[in-house]
Amino acid sequence: MTSTATVMPSATQLPVADANRIRTIRHRSEELIAGLEPEDLCLQGMADASPAKWHLGHTSWFFEEFLLSGCAGYRPADARWRYLFNSYYEAVGARHPRPQRGLLTRPTIAEVLRWRDEVSTALEEHHTHLNPQLLELGLQHEQQHQELLLMDLLDGFSRNPLEPVAQPNSALETAHAQAAGCEAPLEWITHEGGLVEIGHQGAGFHFDNETPRHRQWLEPFAIARRLVSNGEFAAFIADGGYQRAELWMSEGWAVVQQRGWCSPRYWRDEDEFTLLGRQRRQADAPVRHLSWFEADAYARRAGARLPSEAEWESAAASSGLEQATGCLWQWTGSPYRPYPGFAPAAGAVGEYNGKFMSSQFVLRGSCFLTPAGHERLTYRNFYPPASRWMASGVRLAQAVVA
Repeated sequence: MTSTATVMPSATQLPVADANRIRTIRHRSEELIAGLEPEDLCLQGMADASPAKWHLGHTSWFFEEFLLSGCAGYRPADARWRYLFNSYYEAVGARHPRPQRGLLTRPTIAEVLRWRDEVSTALEEHHTHLNPQLLELGLQHEQQHQELLLMDLLDGFSRNPLEPVAQPNSALETAHAQAAGCEAPLEWITHEGGLVEIGHQGAGFHFDNETPRHRQWLEPFAIARRLVSNGEFAAFIADGGYQRAELWMSEGWAVVQQRGWCSPRYWRDEDEFTLLGRQRRQADAPVRHLSWFEADAYARRAGARLPSEAEWESAAASSGLEQATGCLWQWTGSPYRPYPGFAPAAGAVGEYNGKFMSSQFVLRGSCFLTPAGHERLTYRNFYPPASRWMASGVRLAQAVVA
């Protein structure tokens, strides 16, 4: 949803939310759980994650709450489900505590899937009469949760000593392995800096936090053409990277000591855990599942730094950075804050992004789990600096002396 400072594109500028597109996006969420057991769908490995069943229910709740509840002839689900599947919308009402979503064995997955079918059918039947901006927001929201569902499944399955496979036929992991090589020597792309504009403009969907488009001054900088590789990060580890306090922010060093970090999230000896289960780690693949603290420490050892989000967007728009999208989310050095002139929309949908603009850092690009067509160069993802269960990687930057 847009901020009040920037007008959402008109319905004619948005992707066509016709019945076929609604059906395709909604069905994709259900495809992601094909072959999984009901026990798998209630799995919540940690408080920050959510069970797959909850993702499937929450996305249906979103459409029902904000679009379908006022449609003539539509029968909402059990009113108590609003409490179960509300995520963080205070304006809507109370909600089940996030850390306890894994306790929700009821409603059953069969009931949730029936509800999803009813919601999808209603969306297809009423789509020409629904608010086009809210309908598009709901579809983009569903695609966000498709990525979240997969990364939460990976986290949960990684905690099982049996090392189960979450996606036995995952084309996503296969495509990532084939397209994500980092065998080329690290090259730097220079940018002259100056007054640049960043943020979304023109036609097409965008989230409210991508606007208003505004100007920023950049000093000359250089940015790495590609992402940091597993092999390069292994050298950081071999050089005592996780034992050298001078490389870490104070808070990050405390996290390393407390949690016993000694490698990226899913590294296991010479392997790494993936949606395909345990796989041999490729030295020339980009290192993934790193926290901001780890990315920052690696950059410091390399005599570099993380790019600001303005540097990243300007470089990606003008220089064709390799692996800019479709590979890994890339940490920036920018805290997640509102753009100048940003103001959240009125009502519950105004809680979508604006209320999280503190204590987090911005990631740019997209990742191999991001649904096709959901990525944009202006997309601002955000997580707390200790988070590393999402598909996050590292791109280096450095100052250029004029």
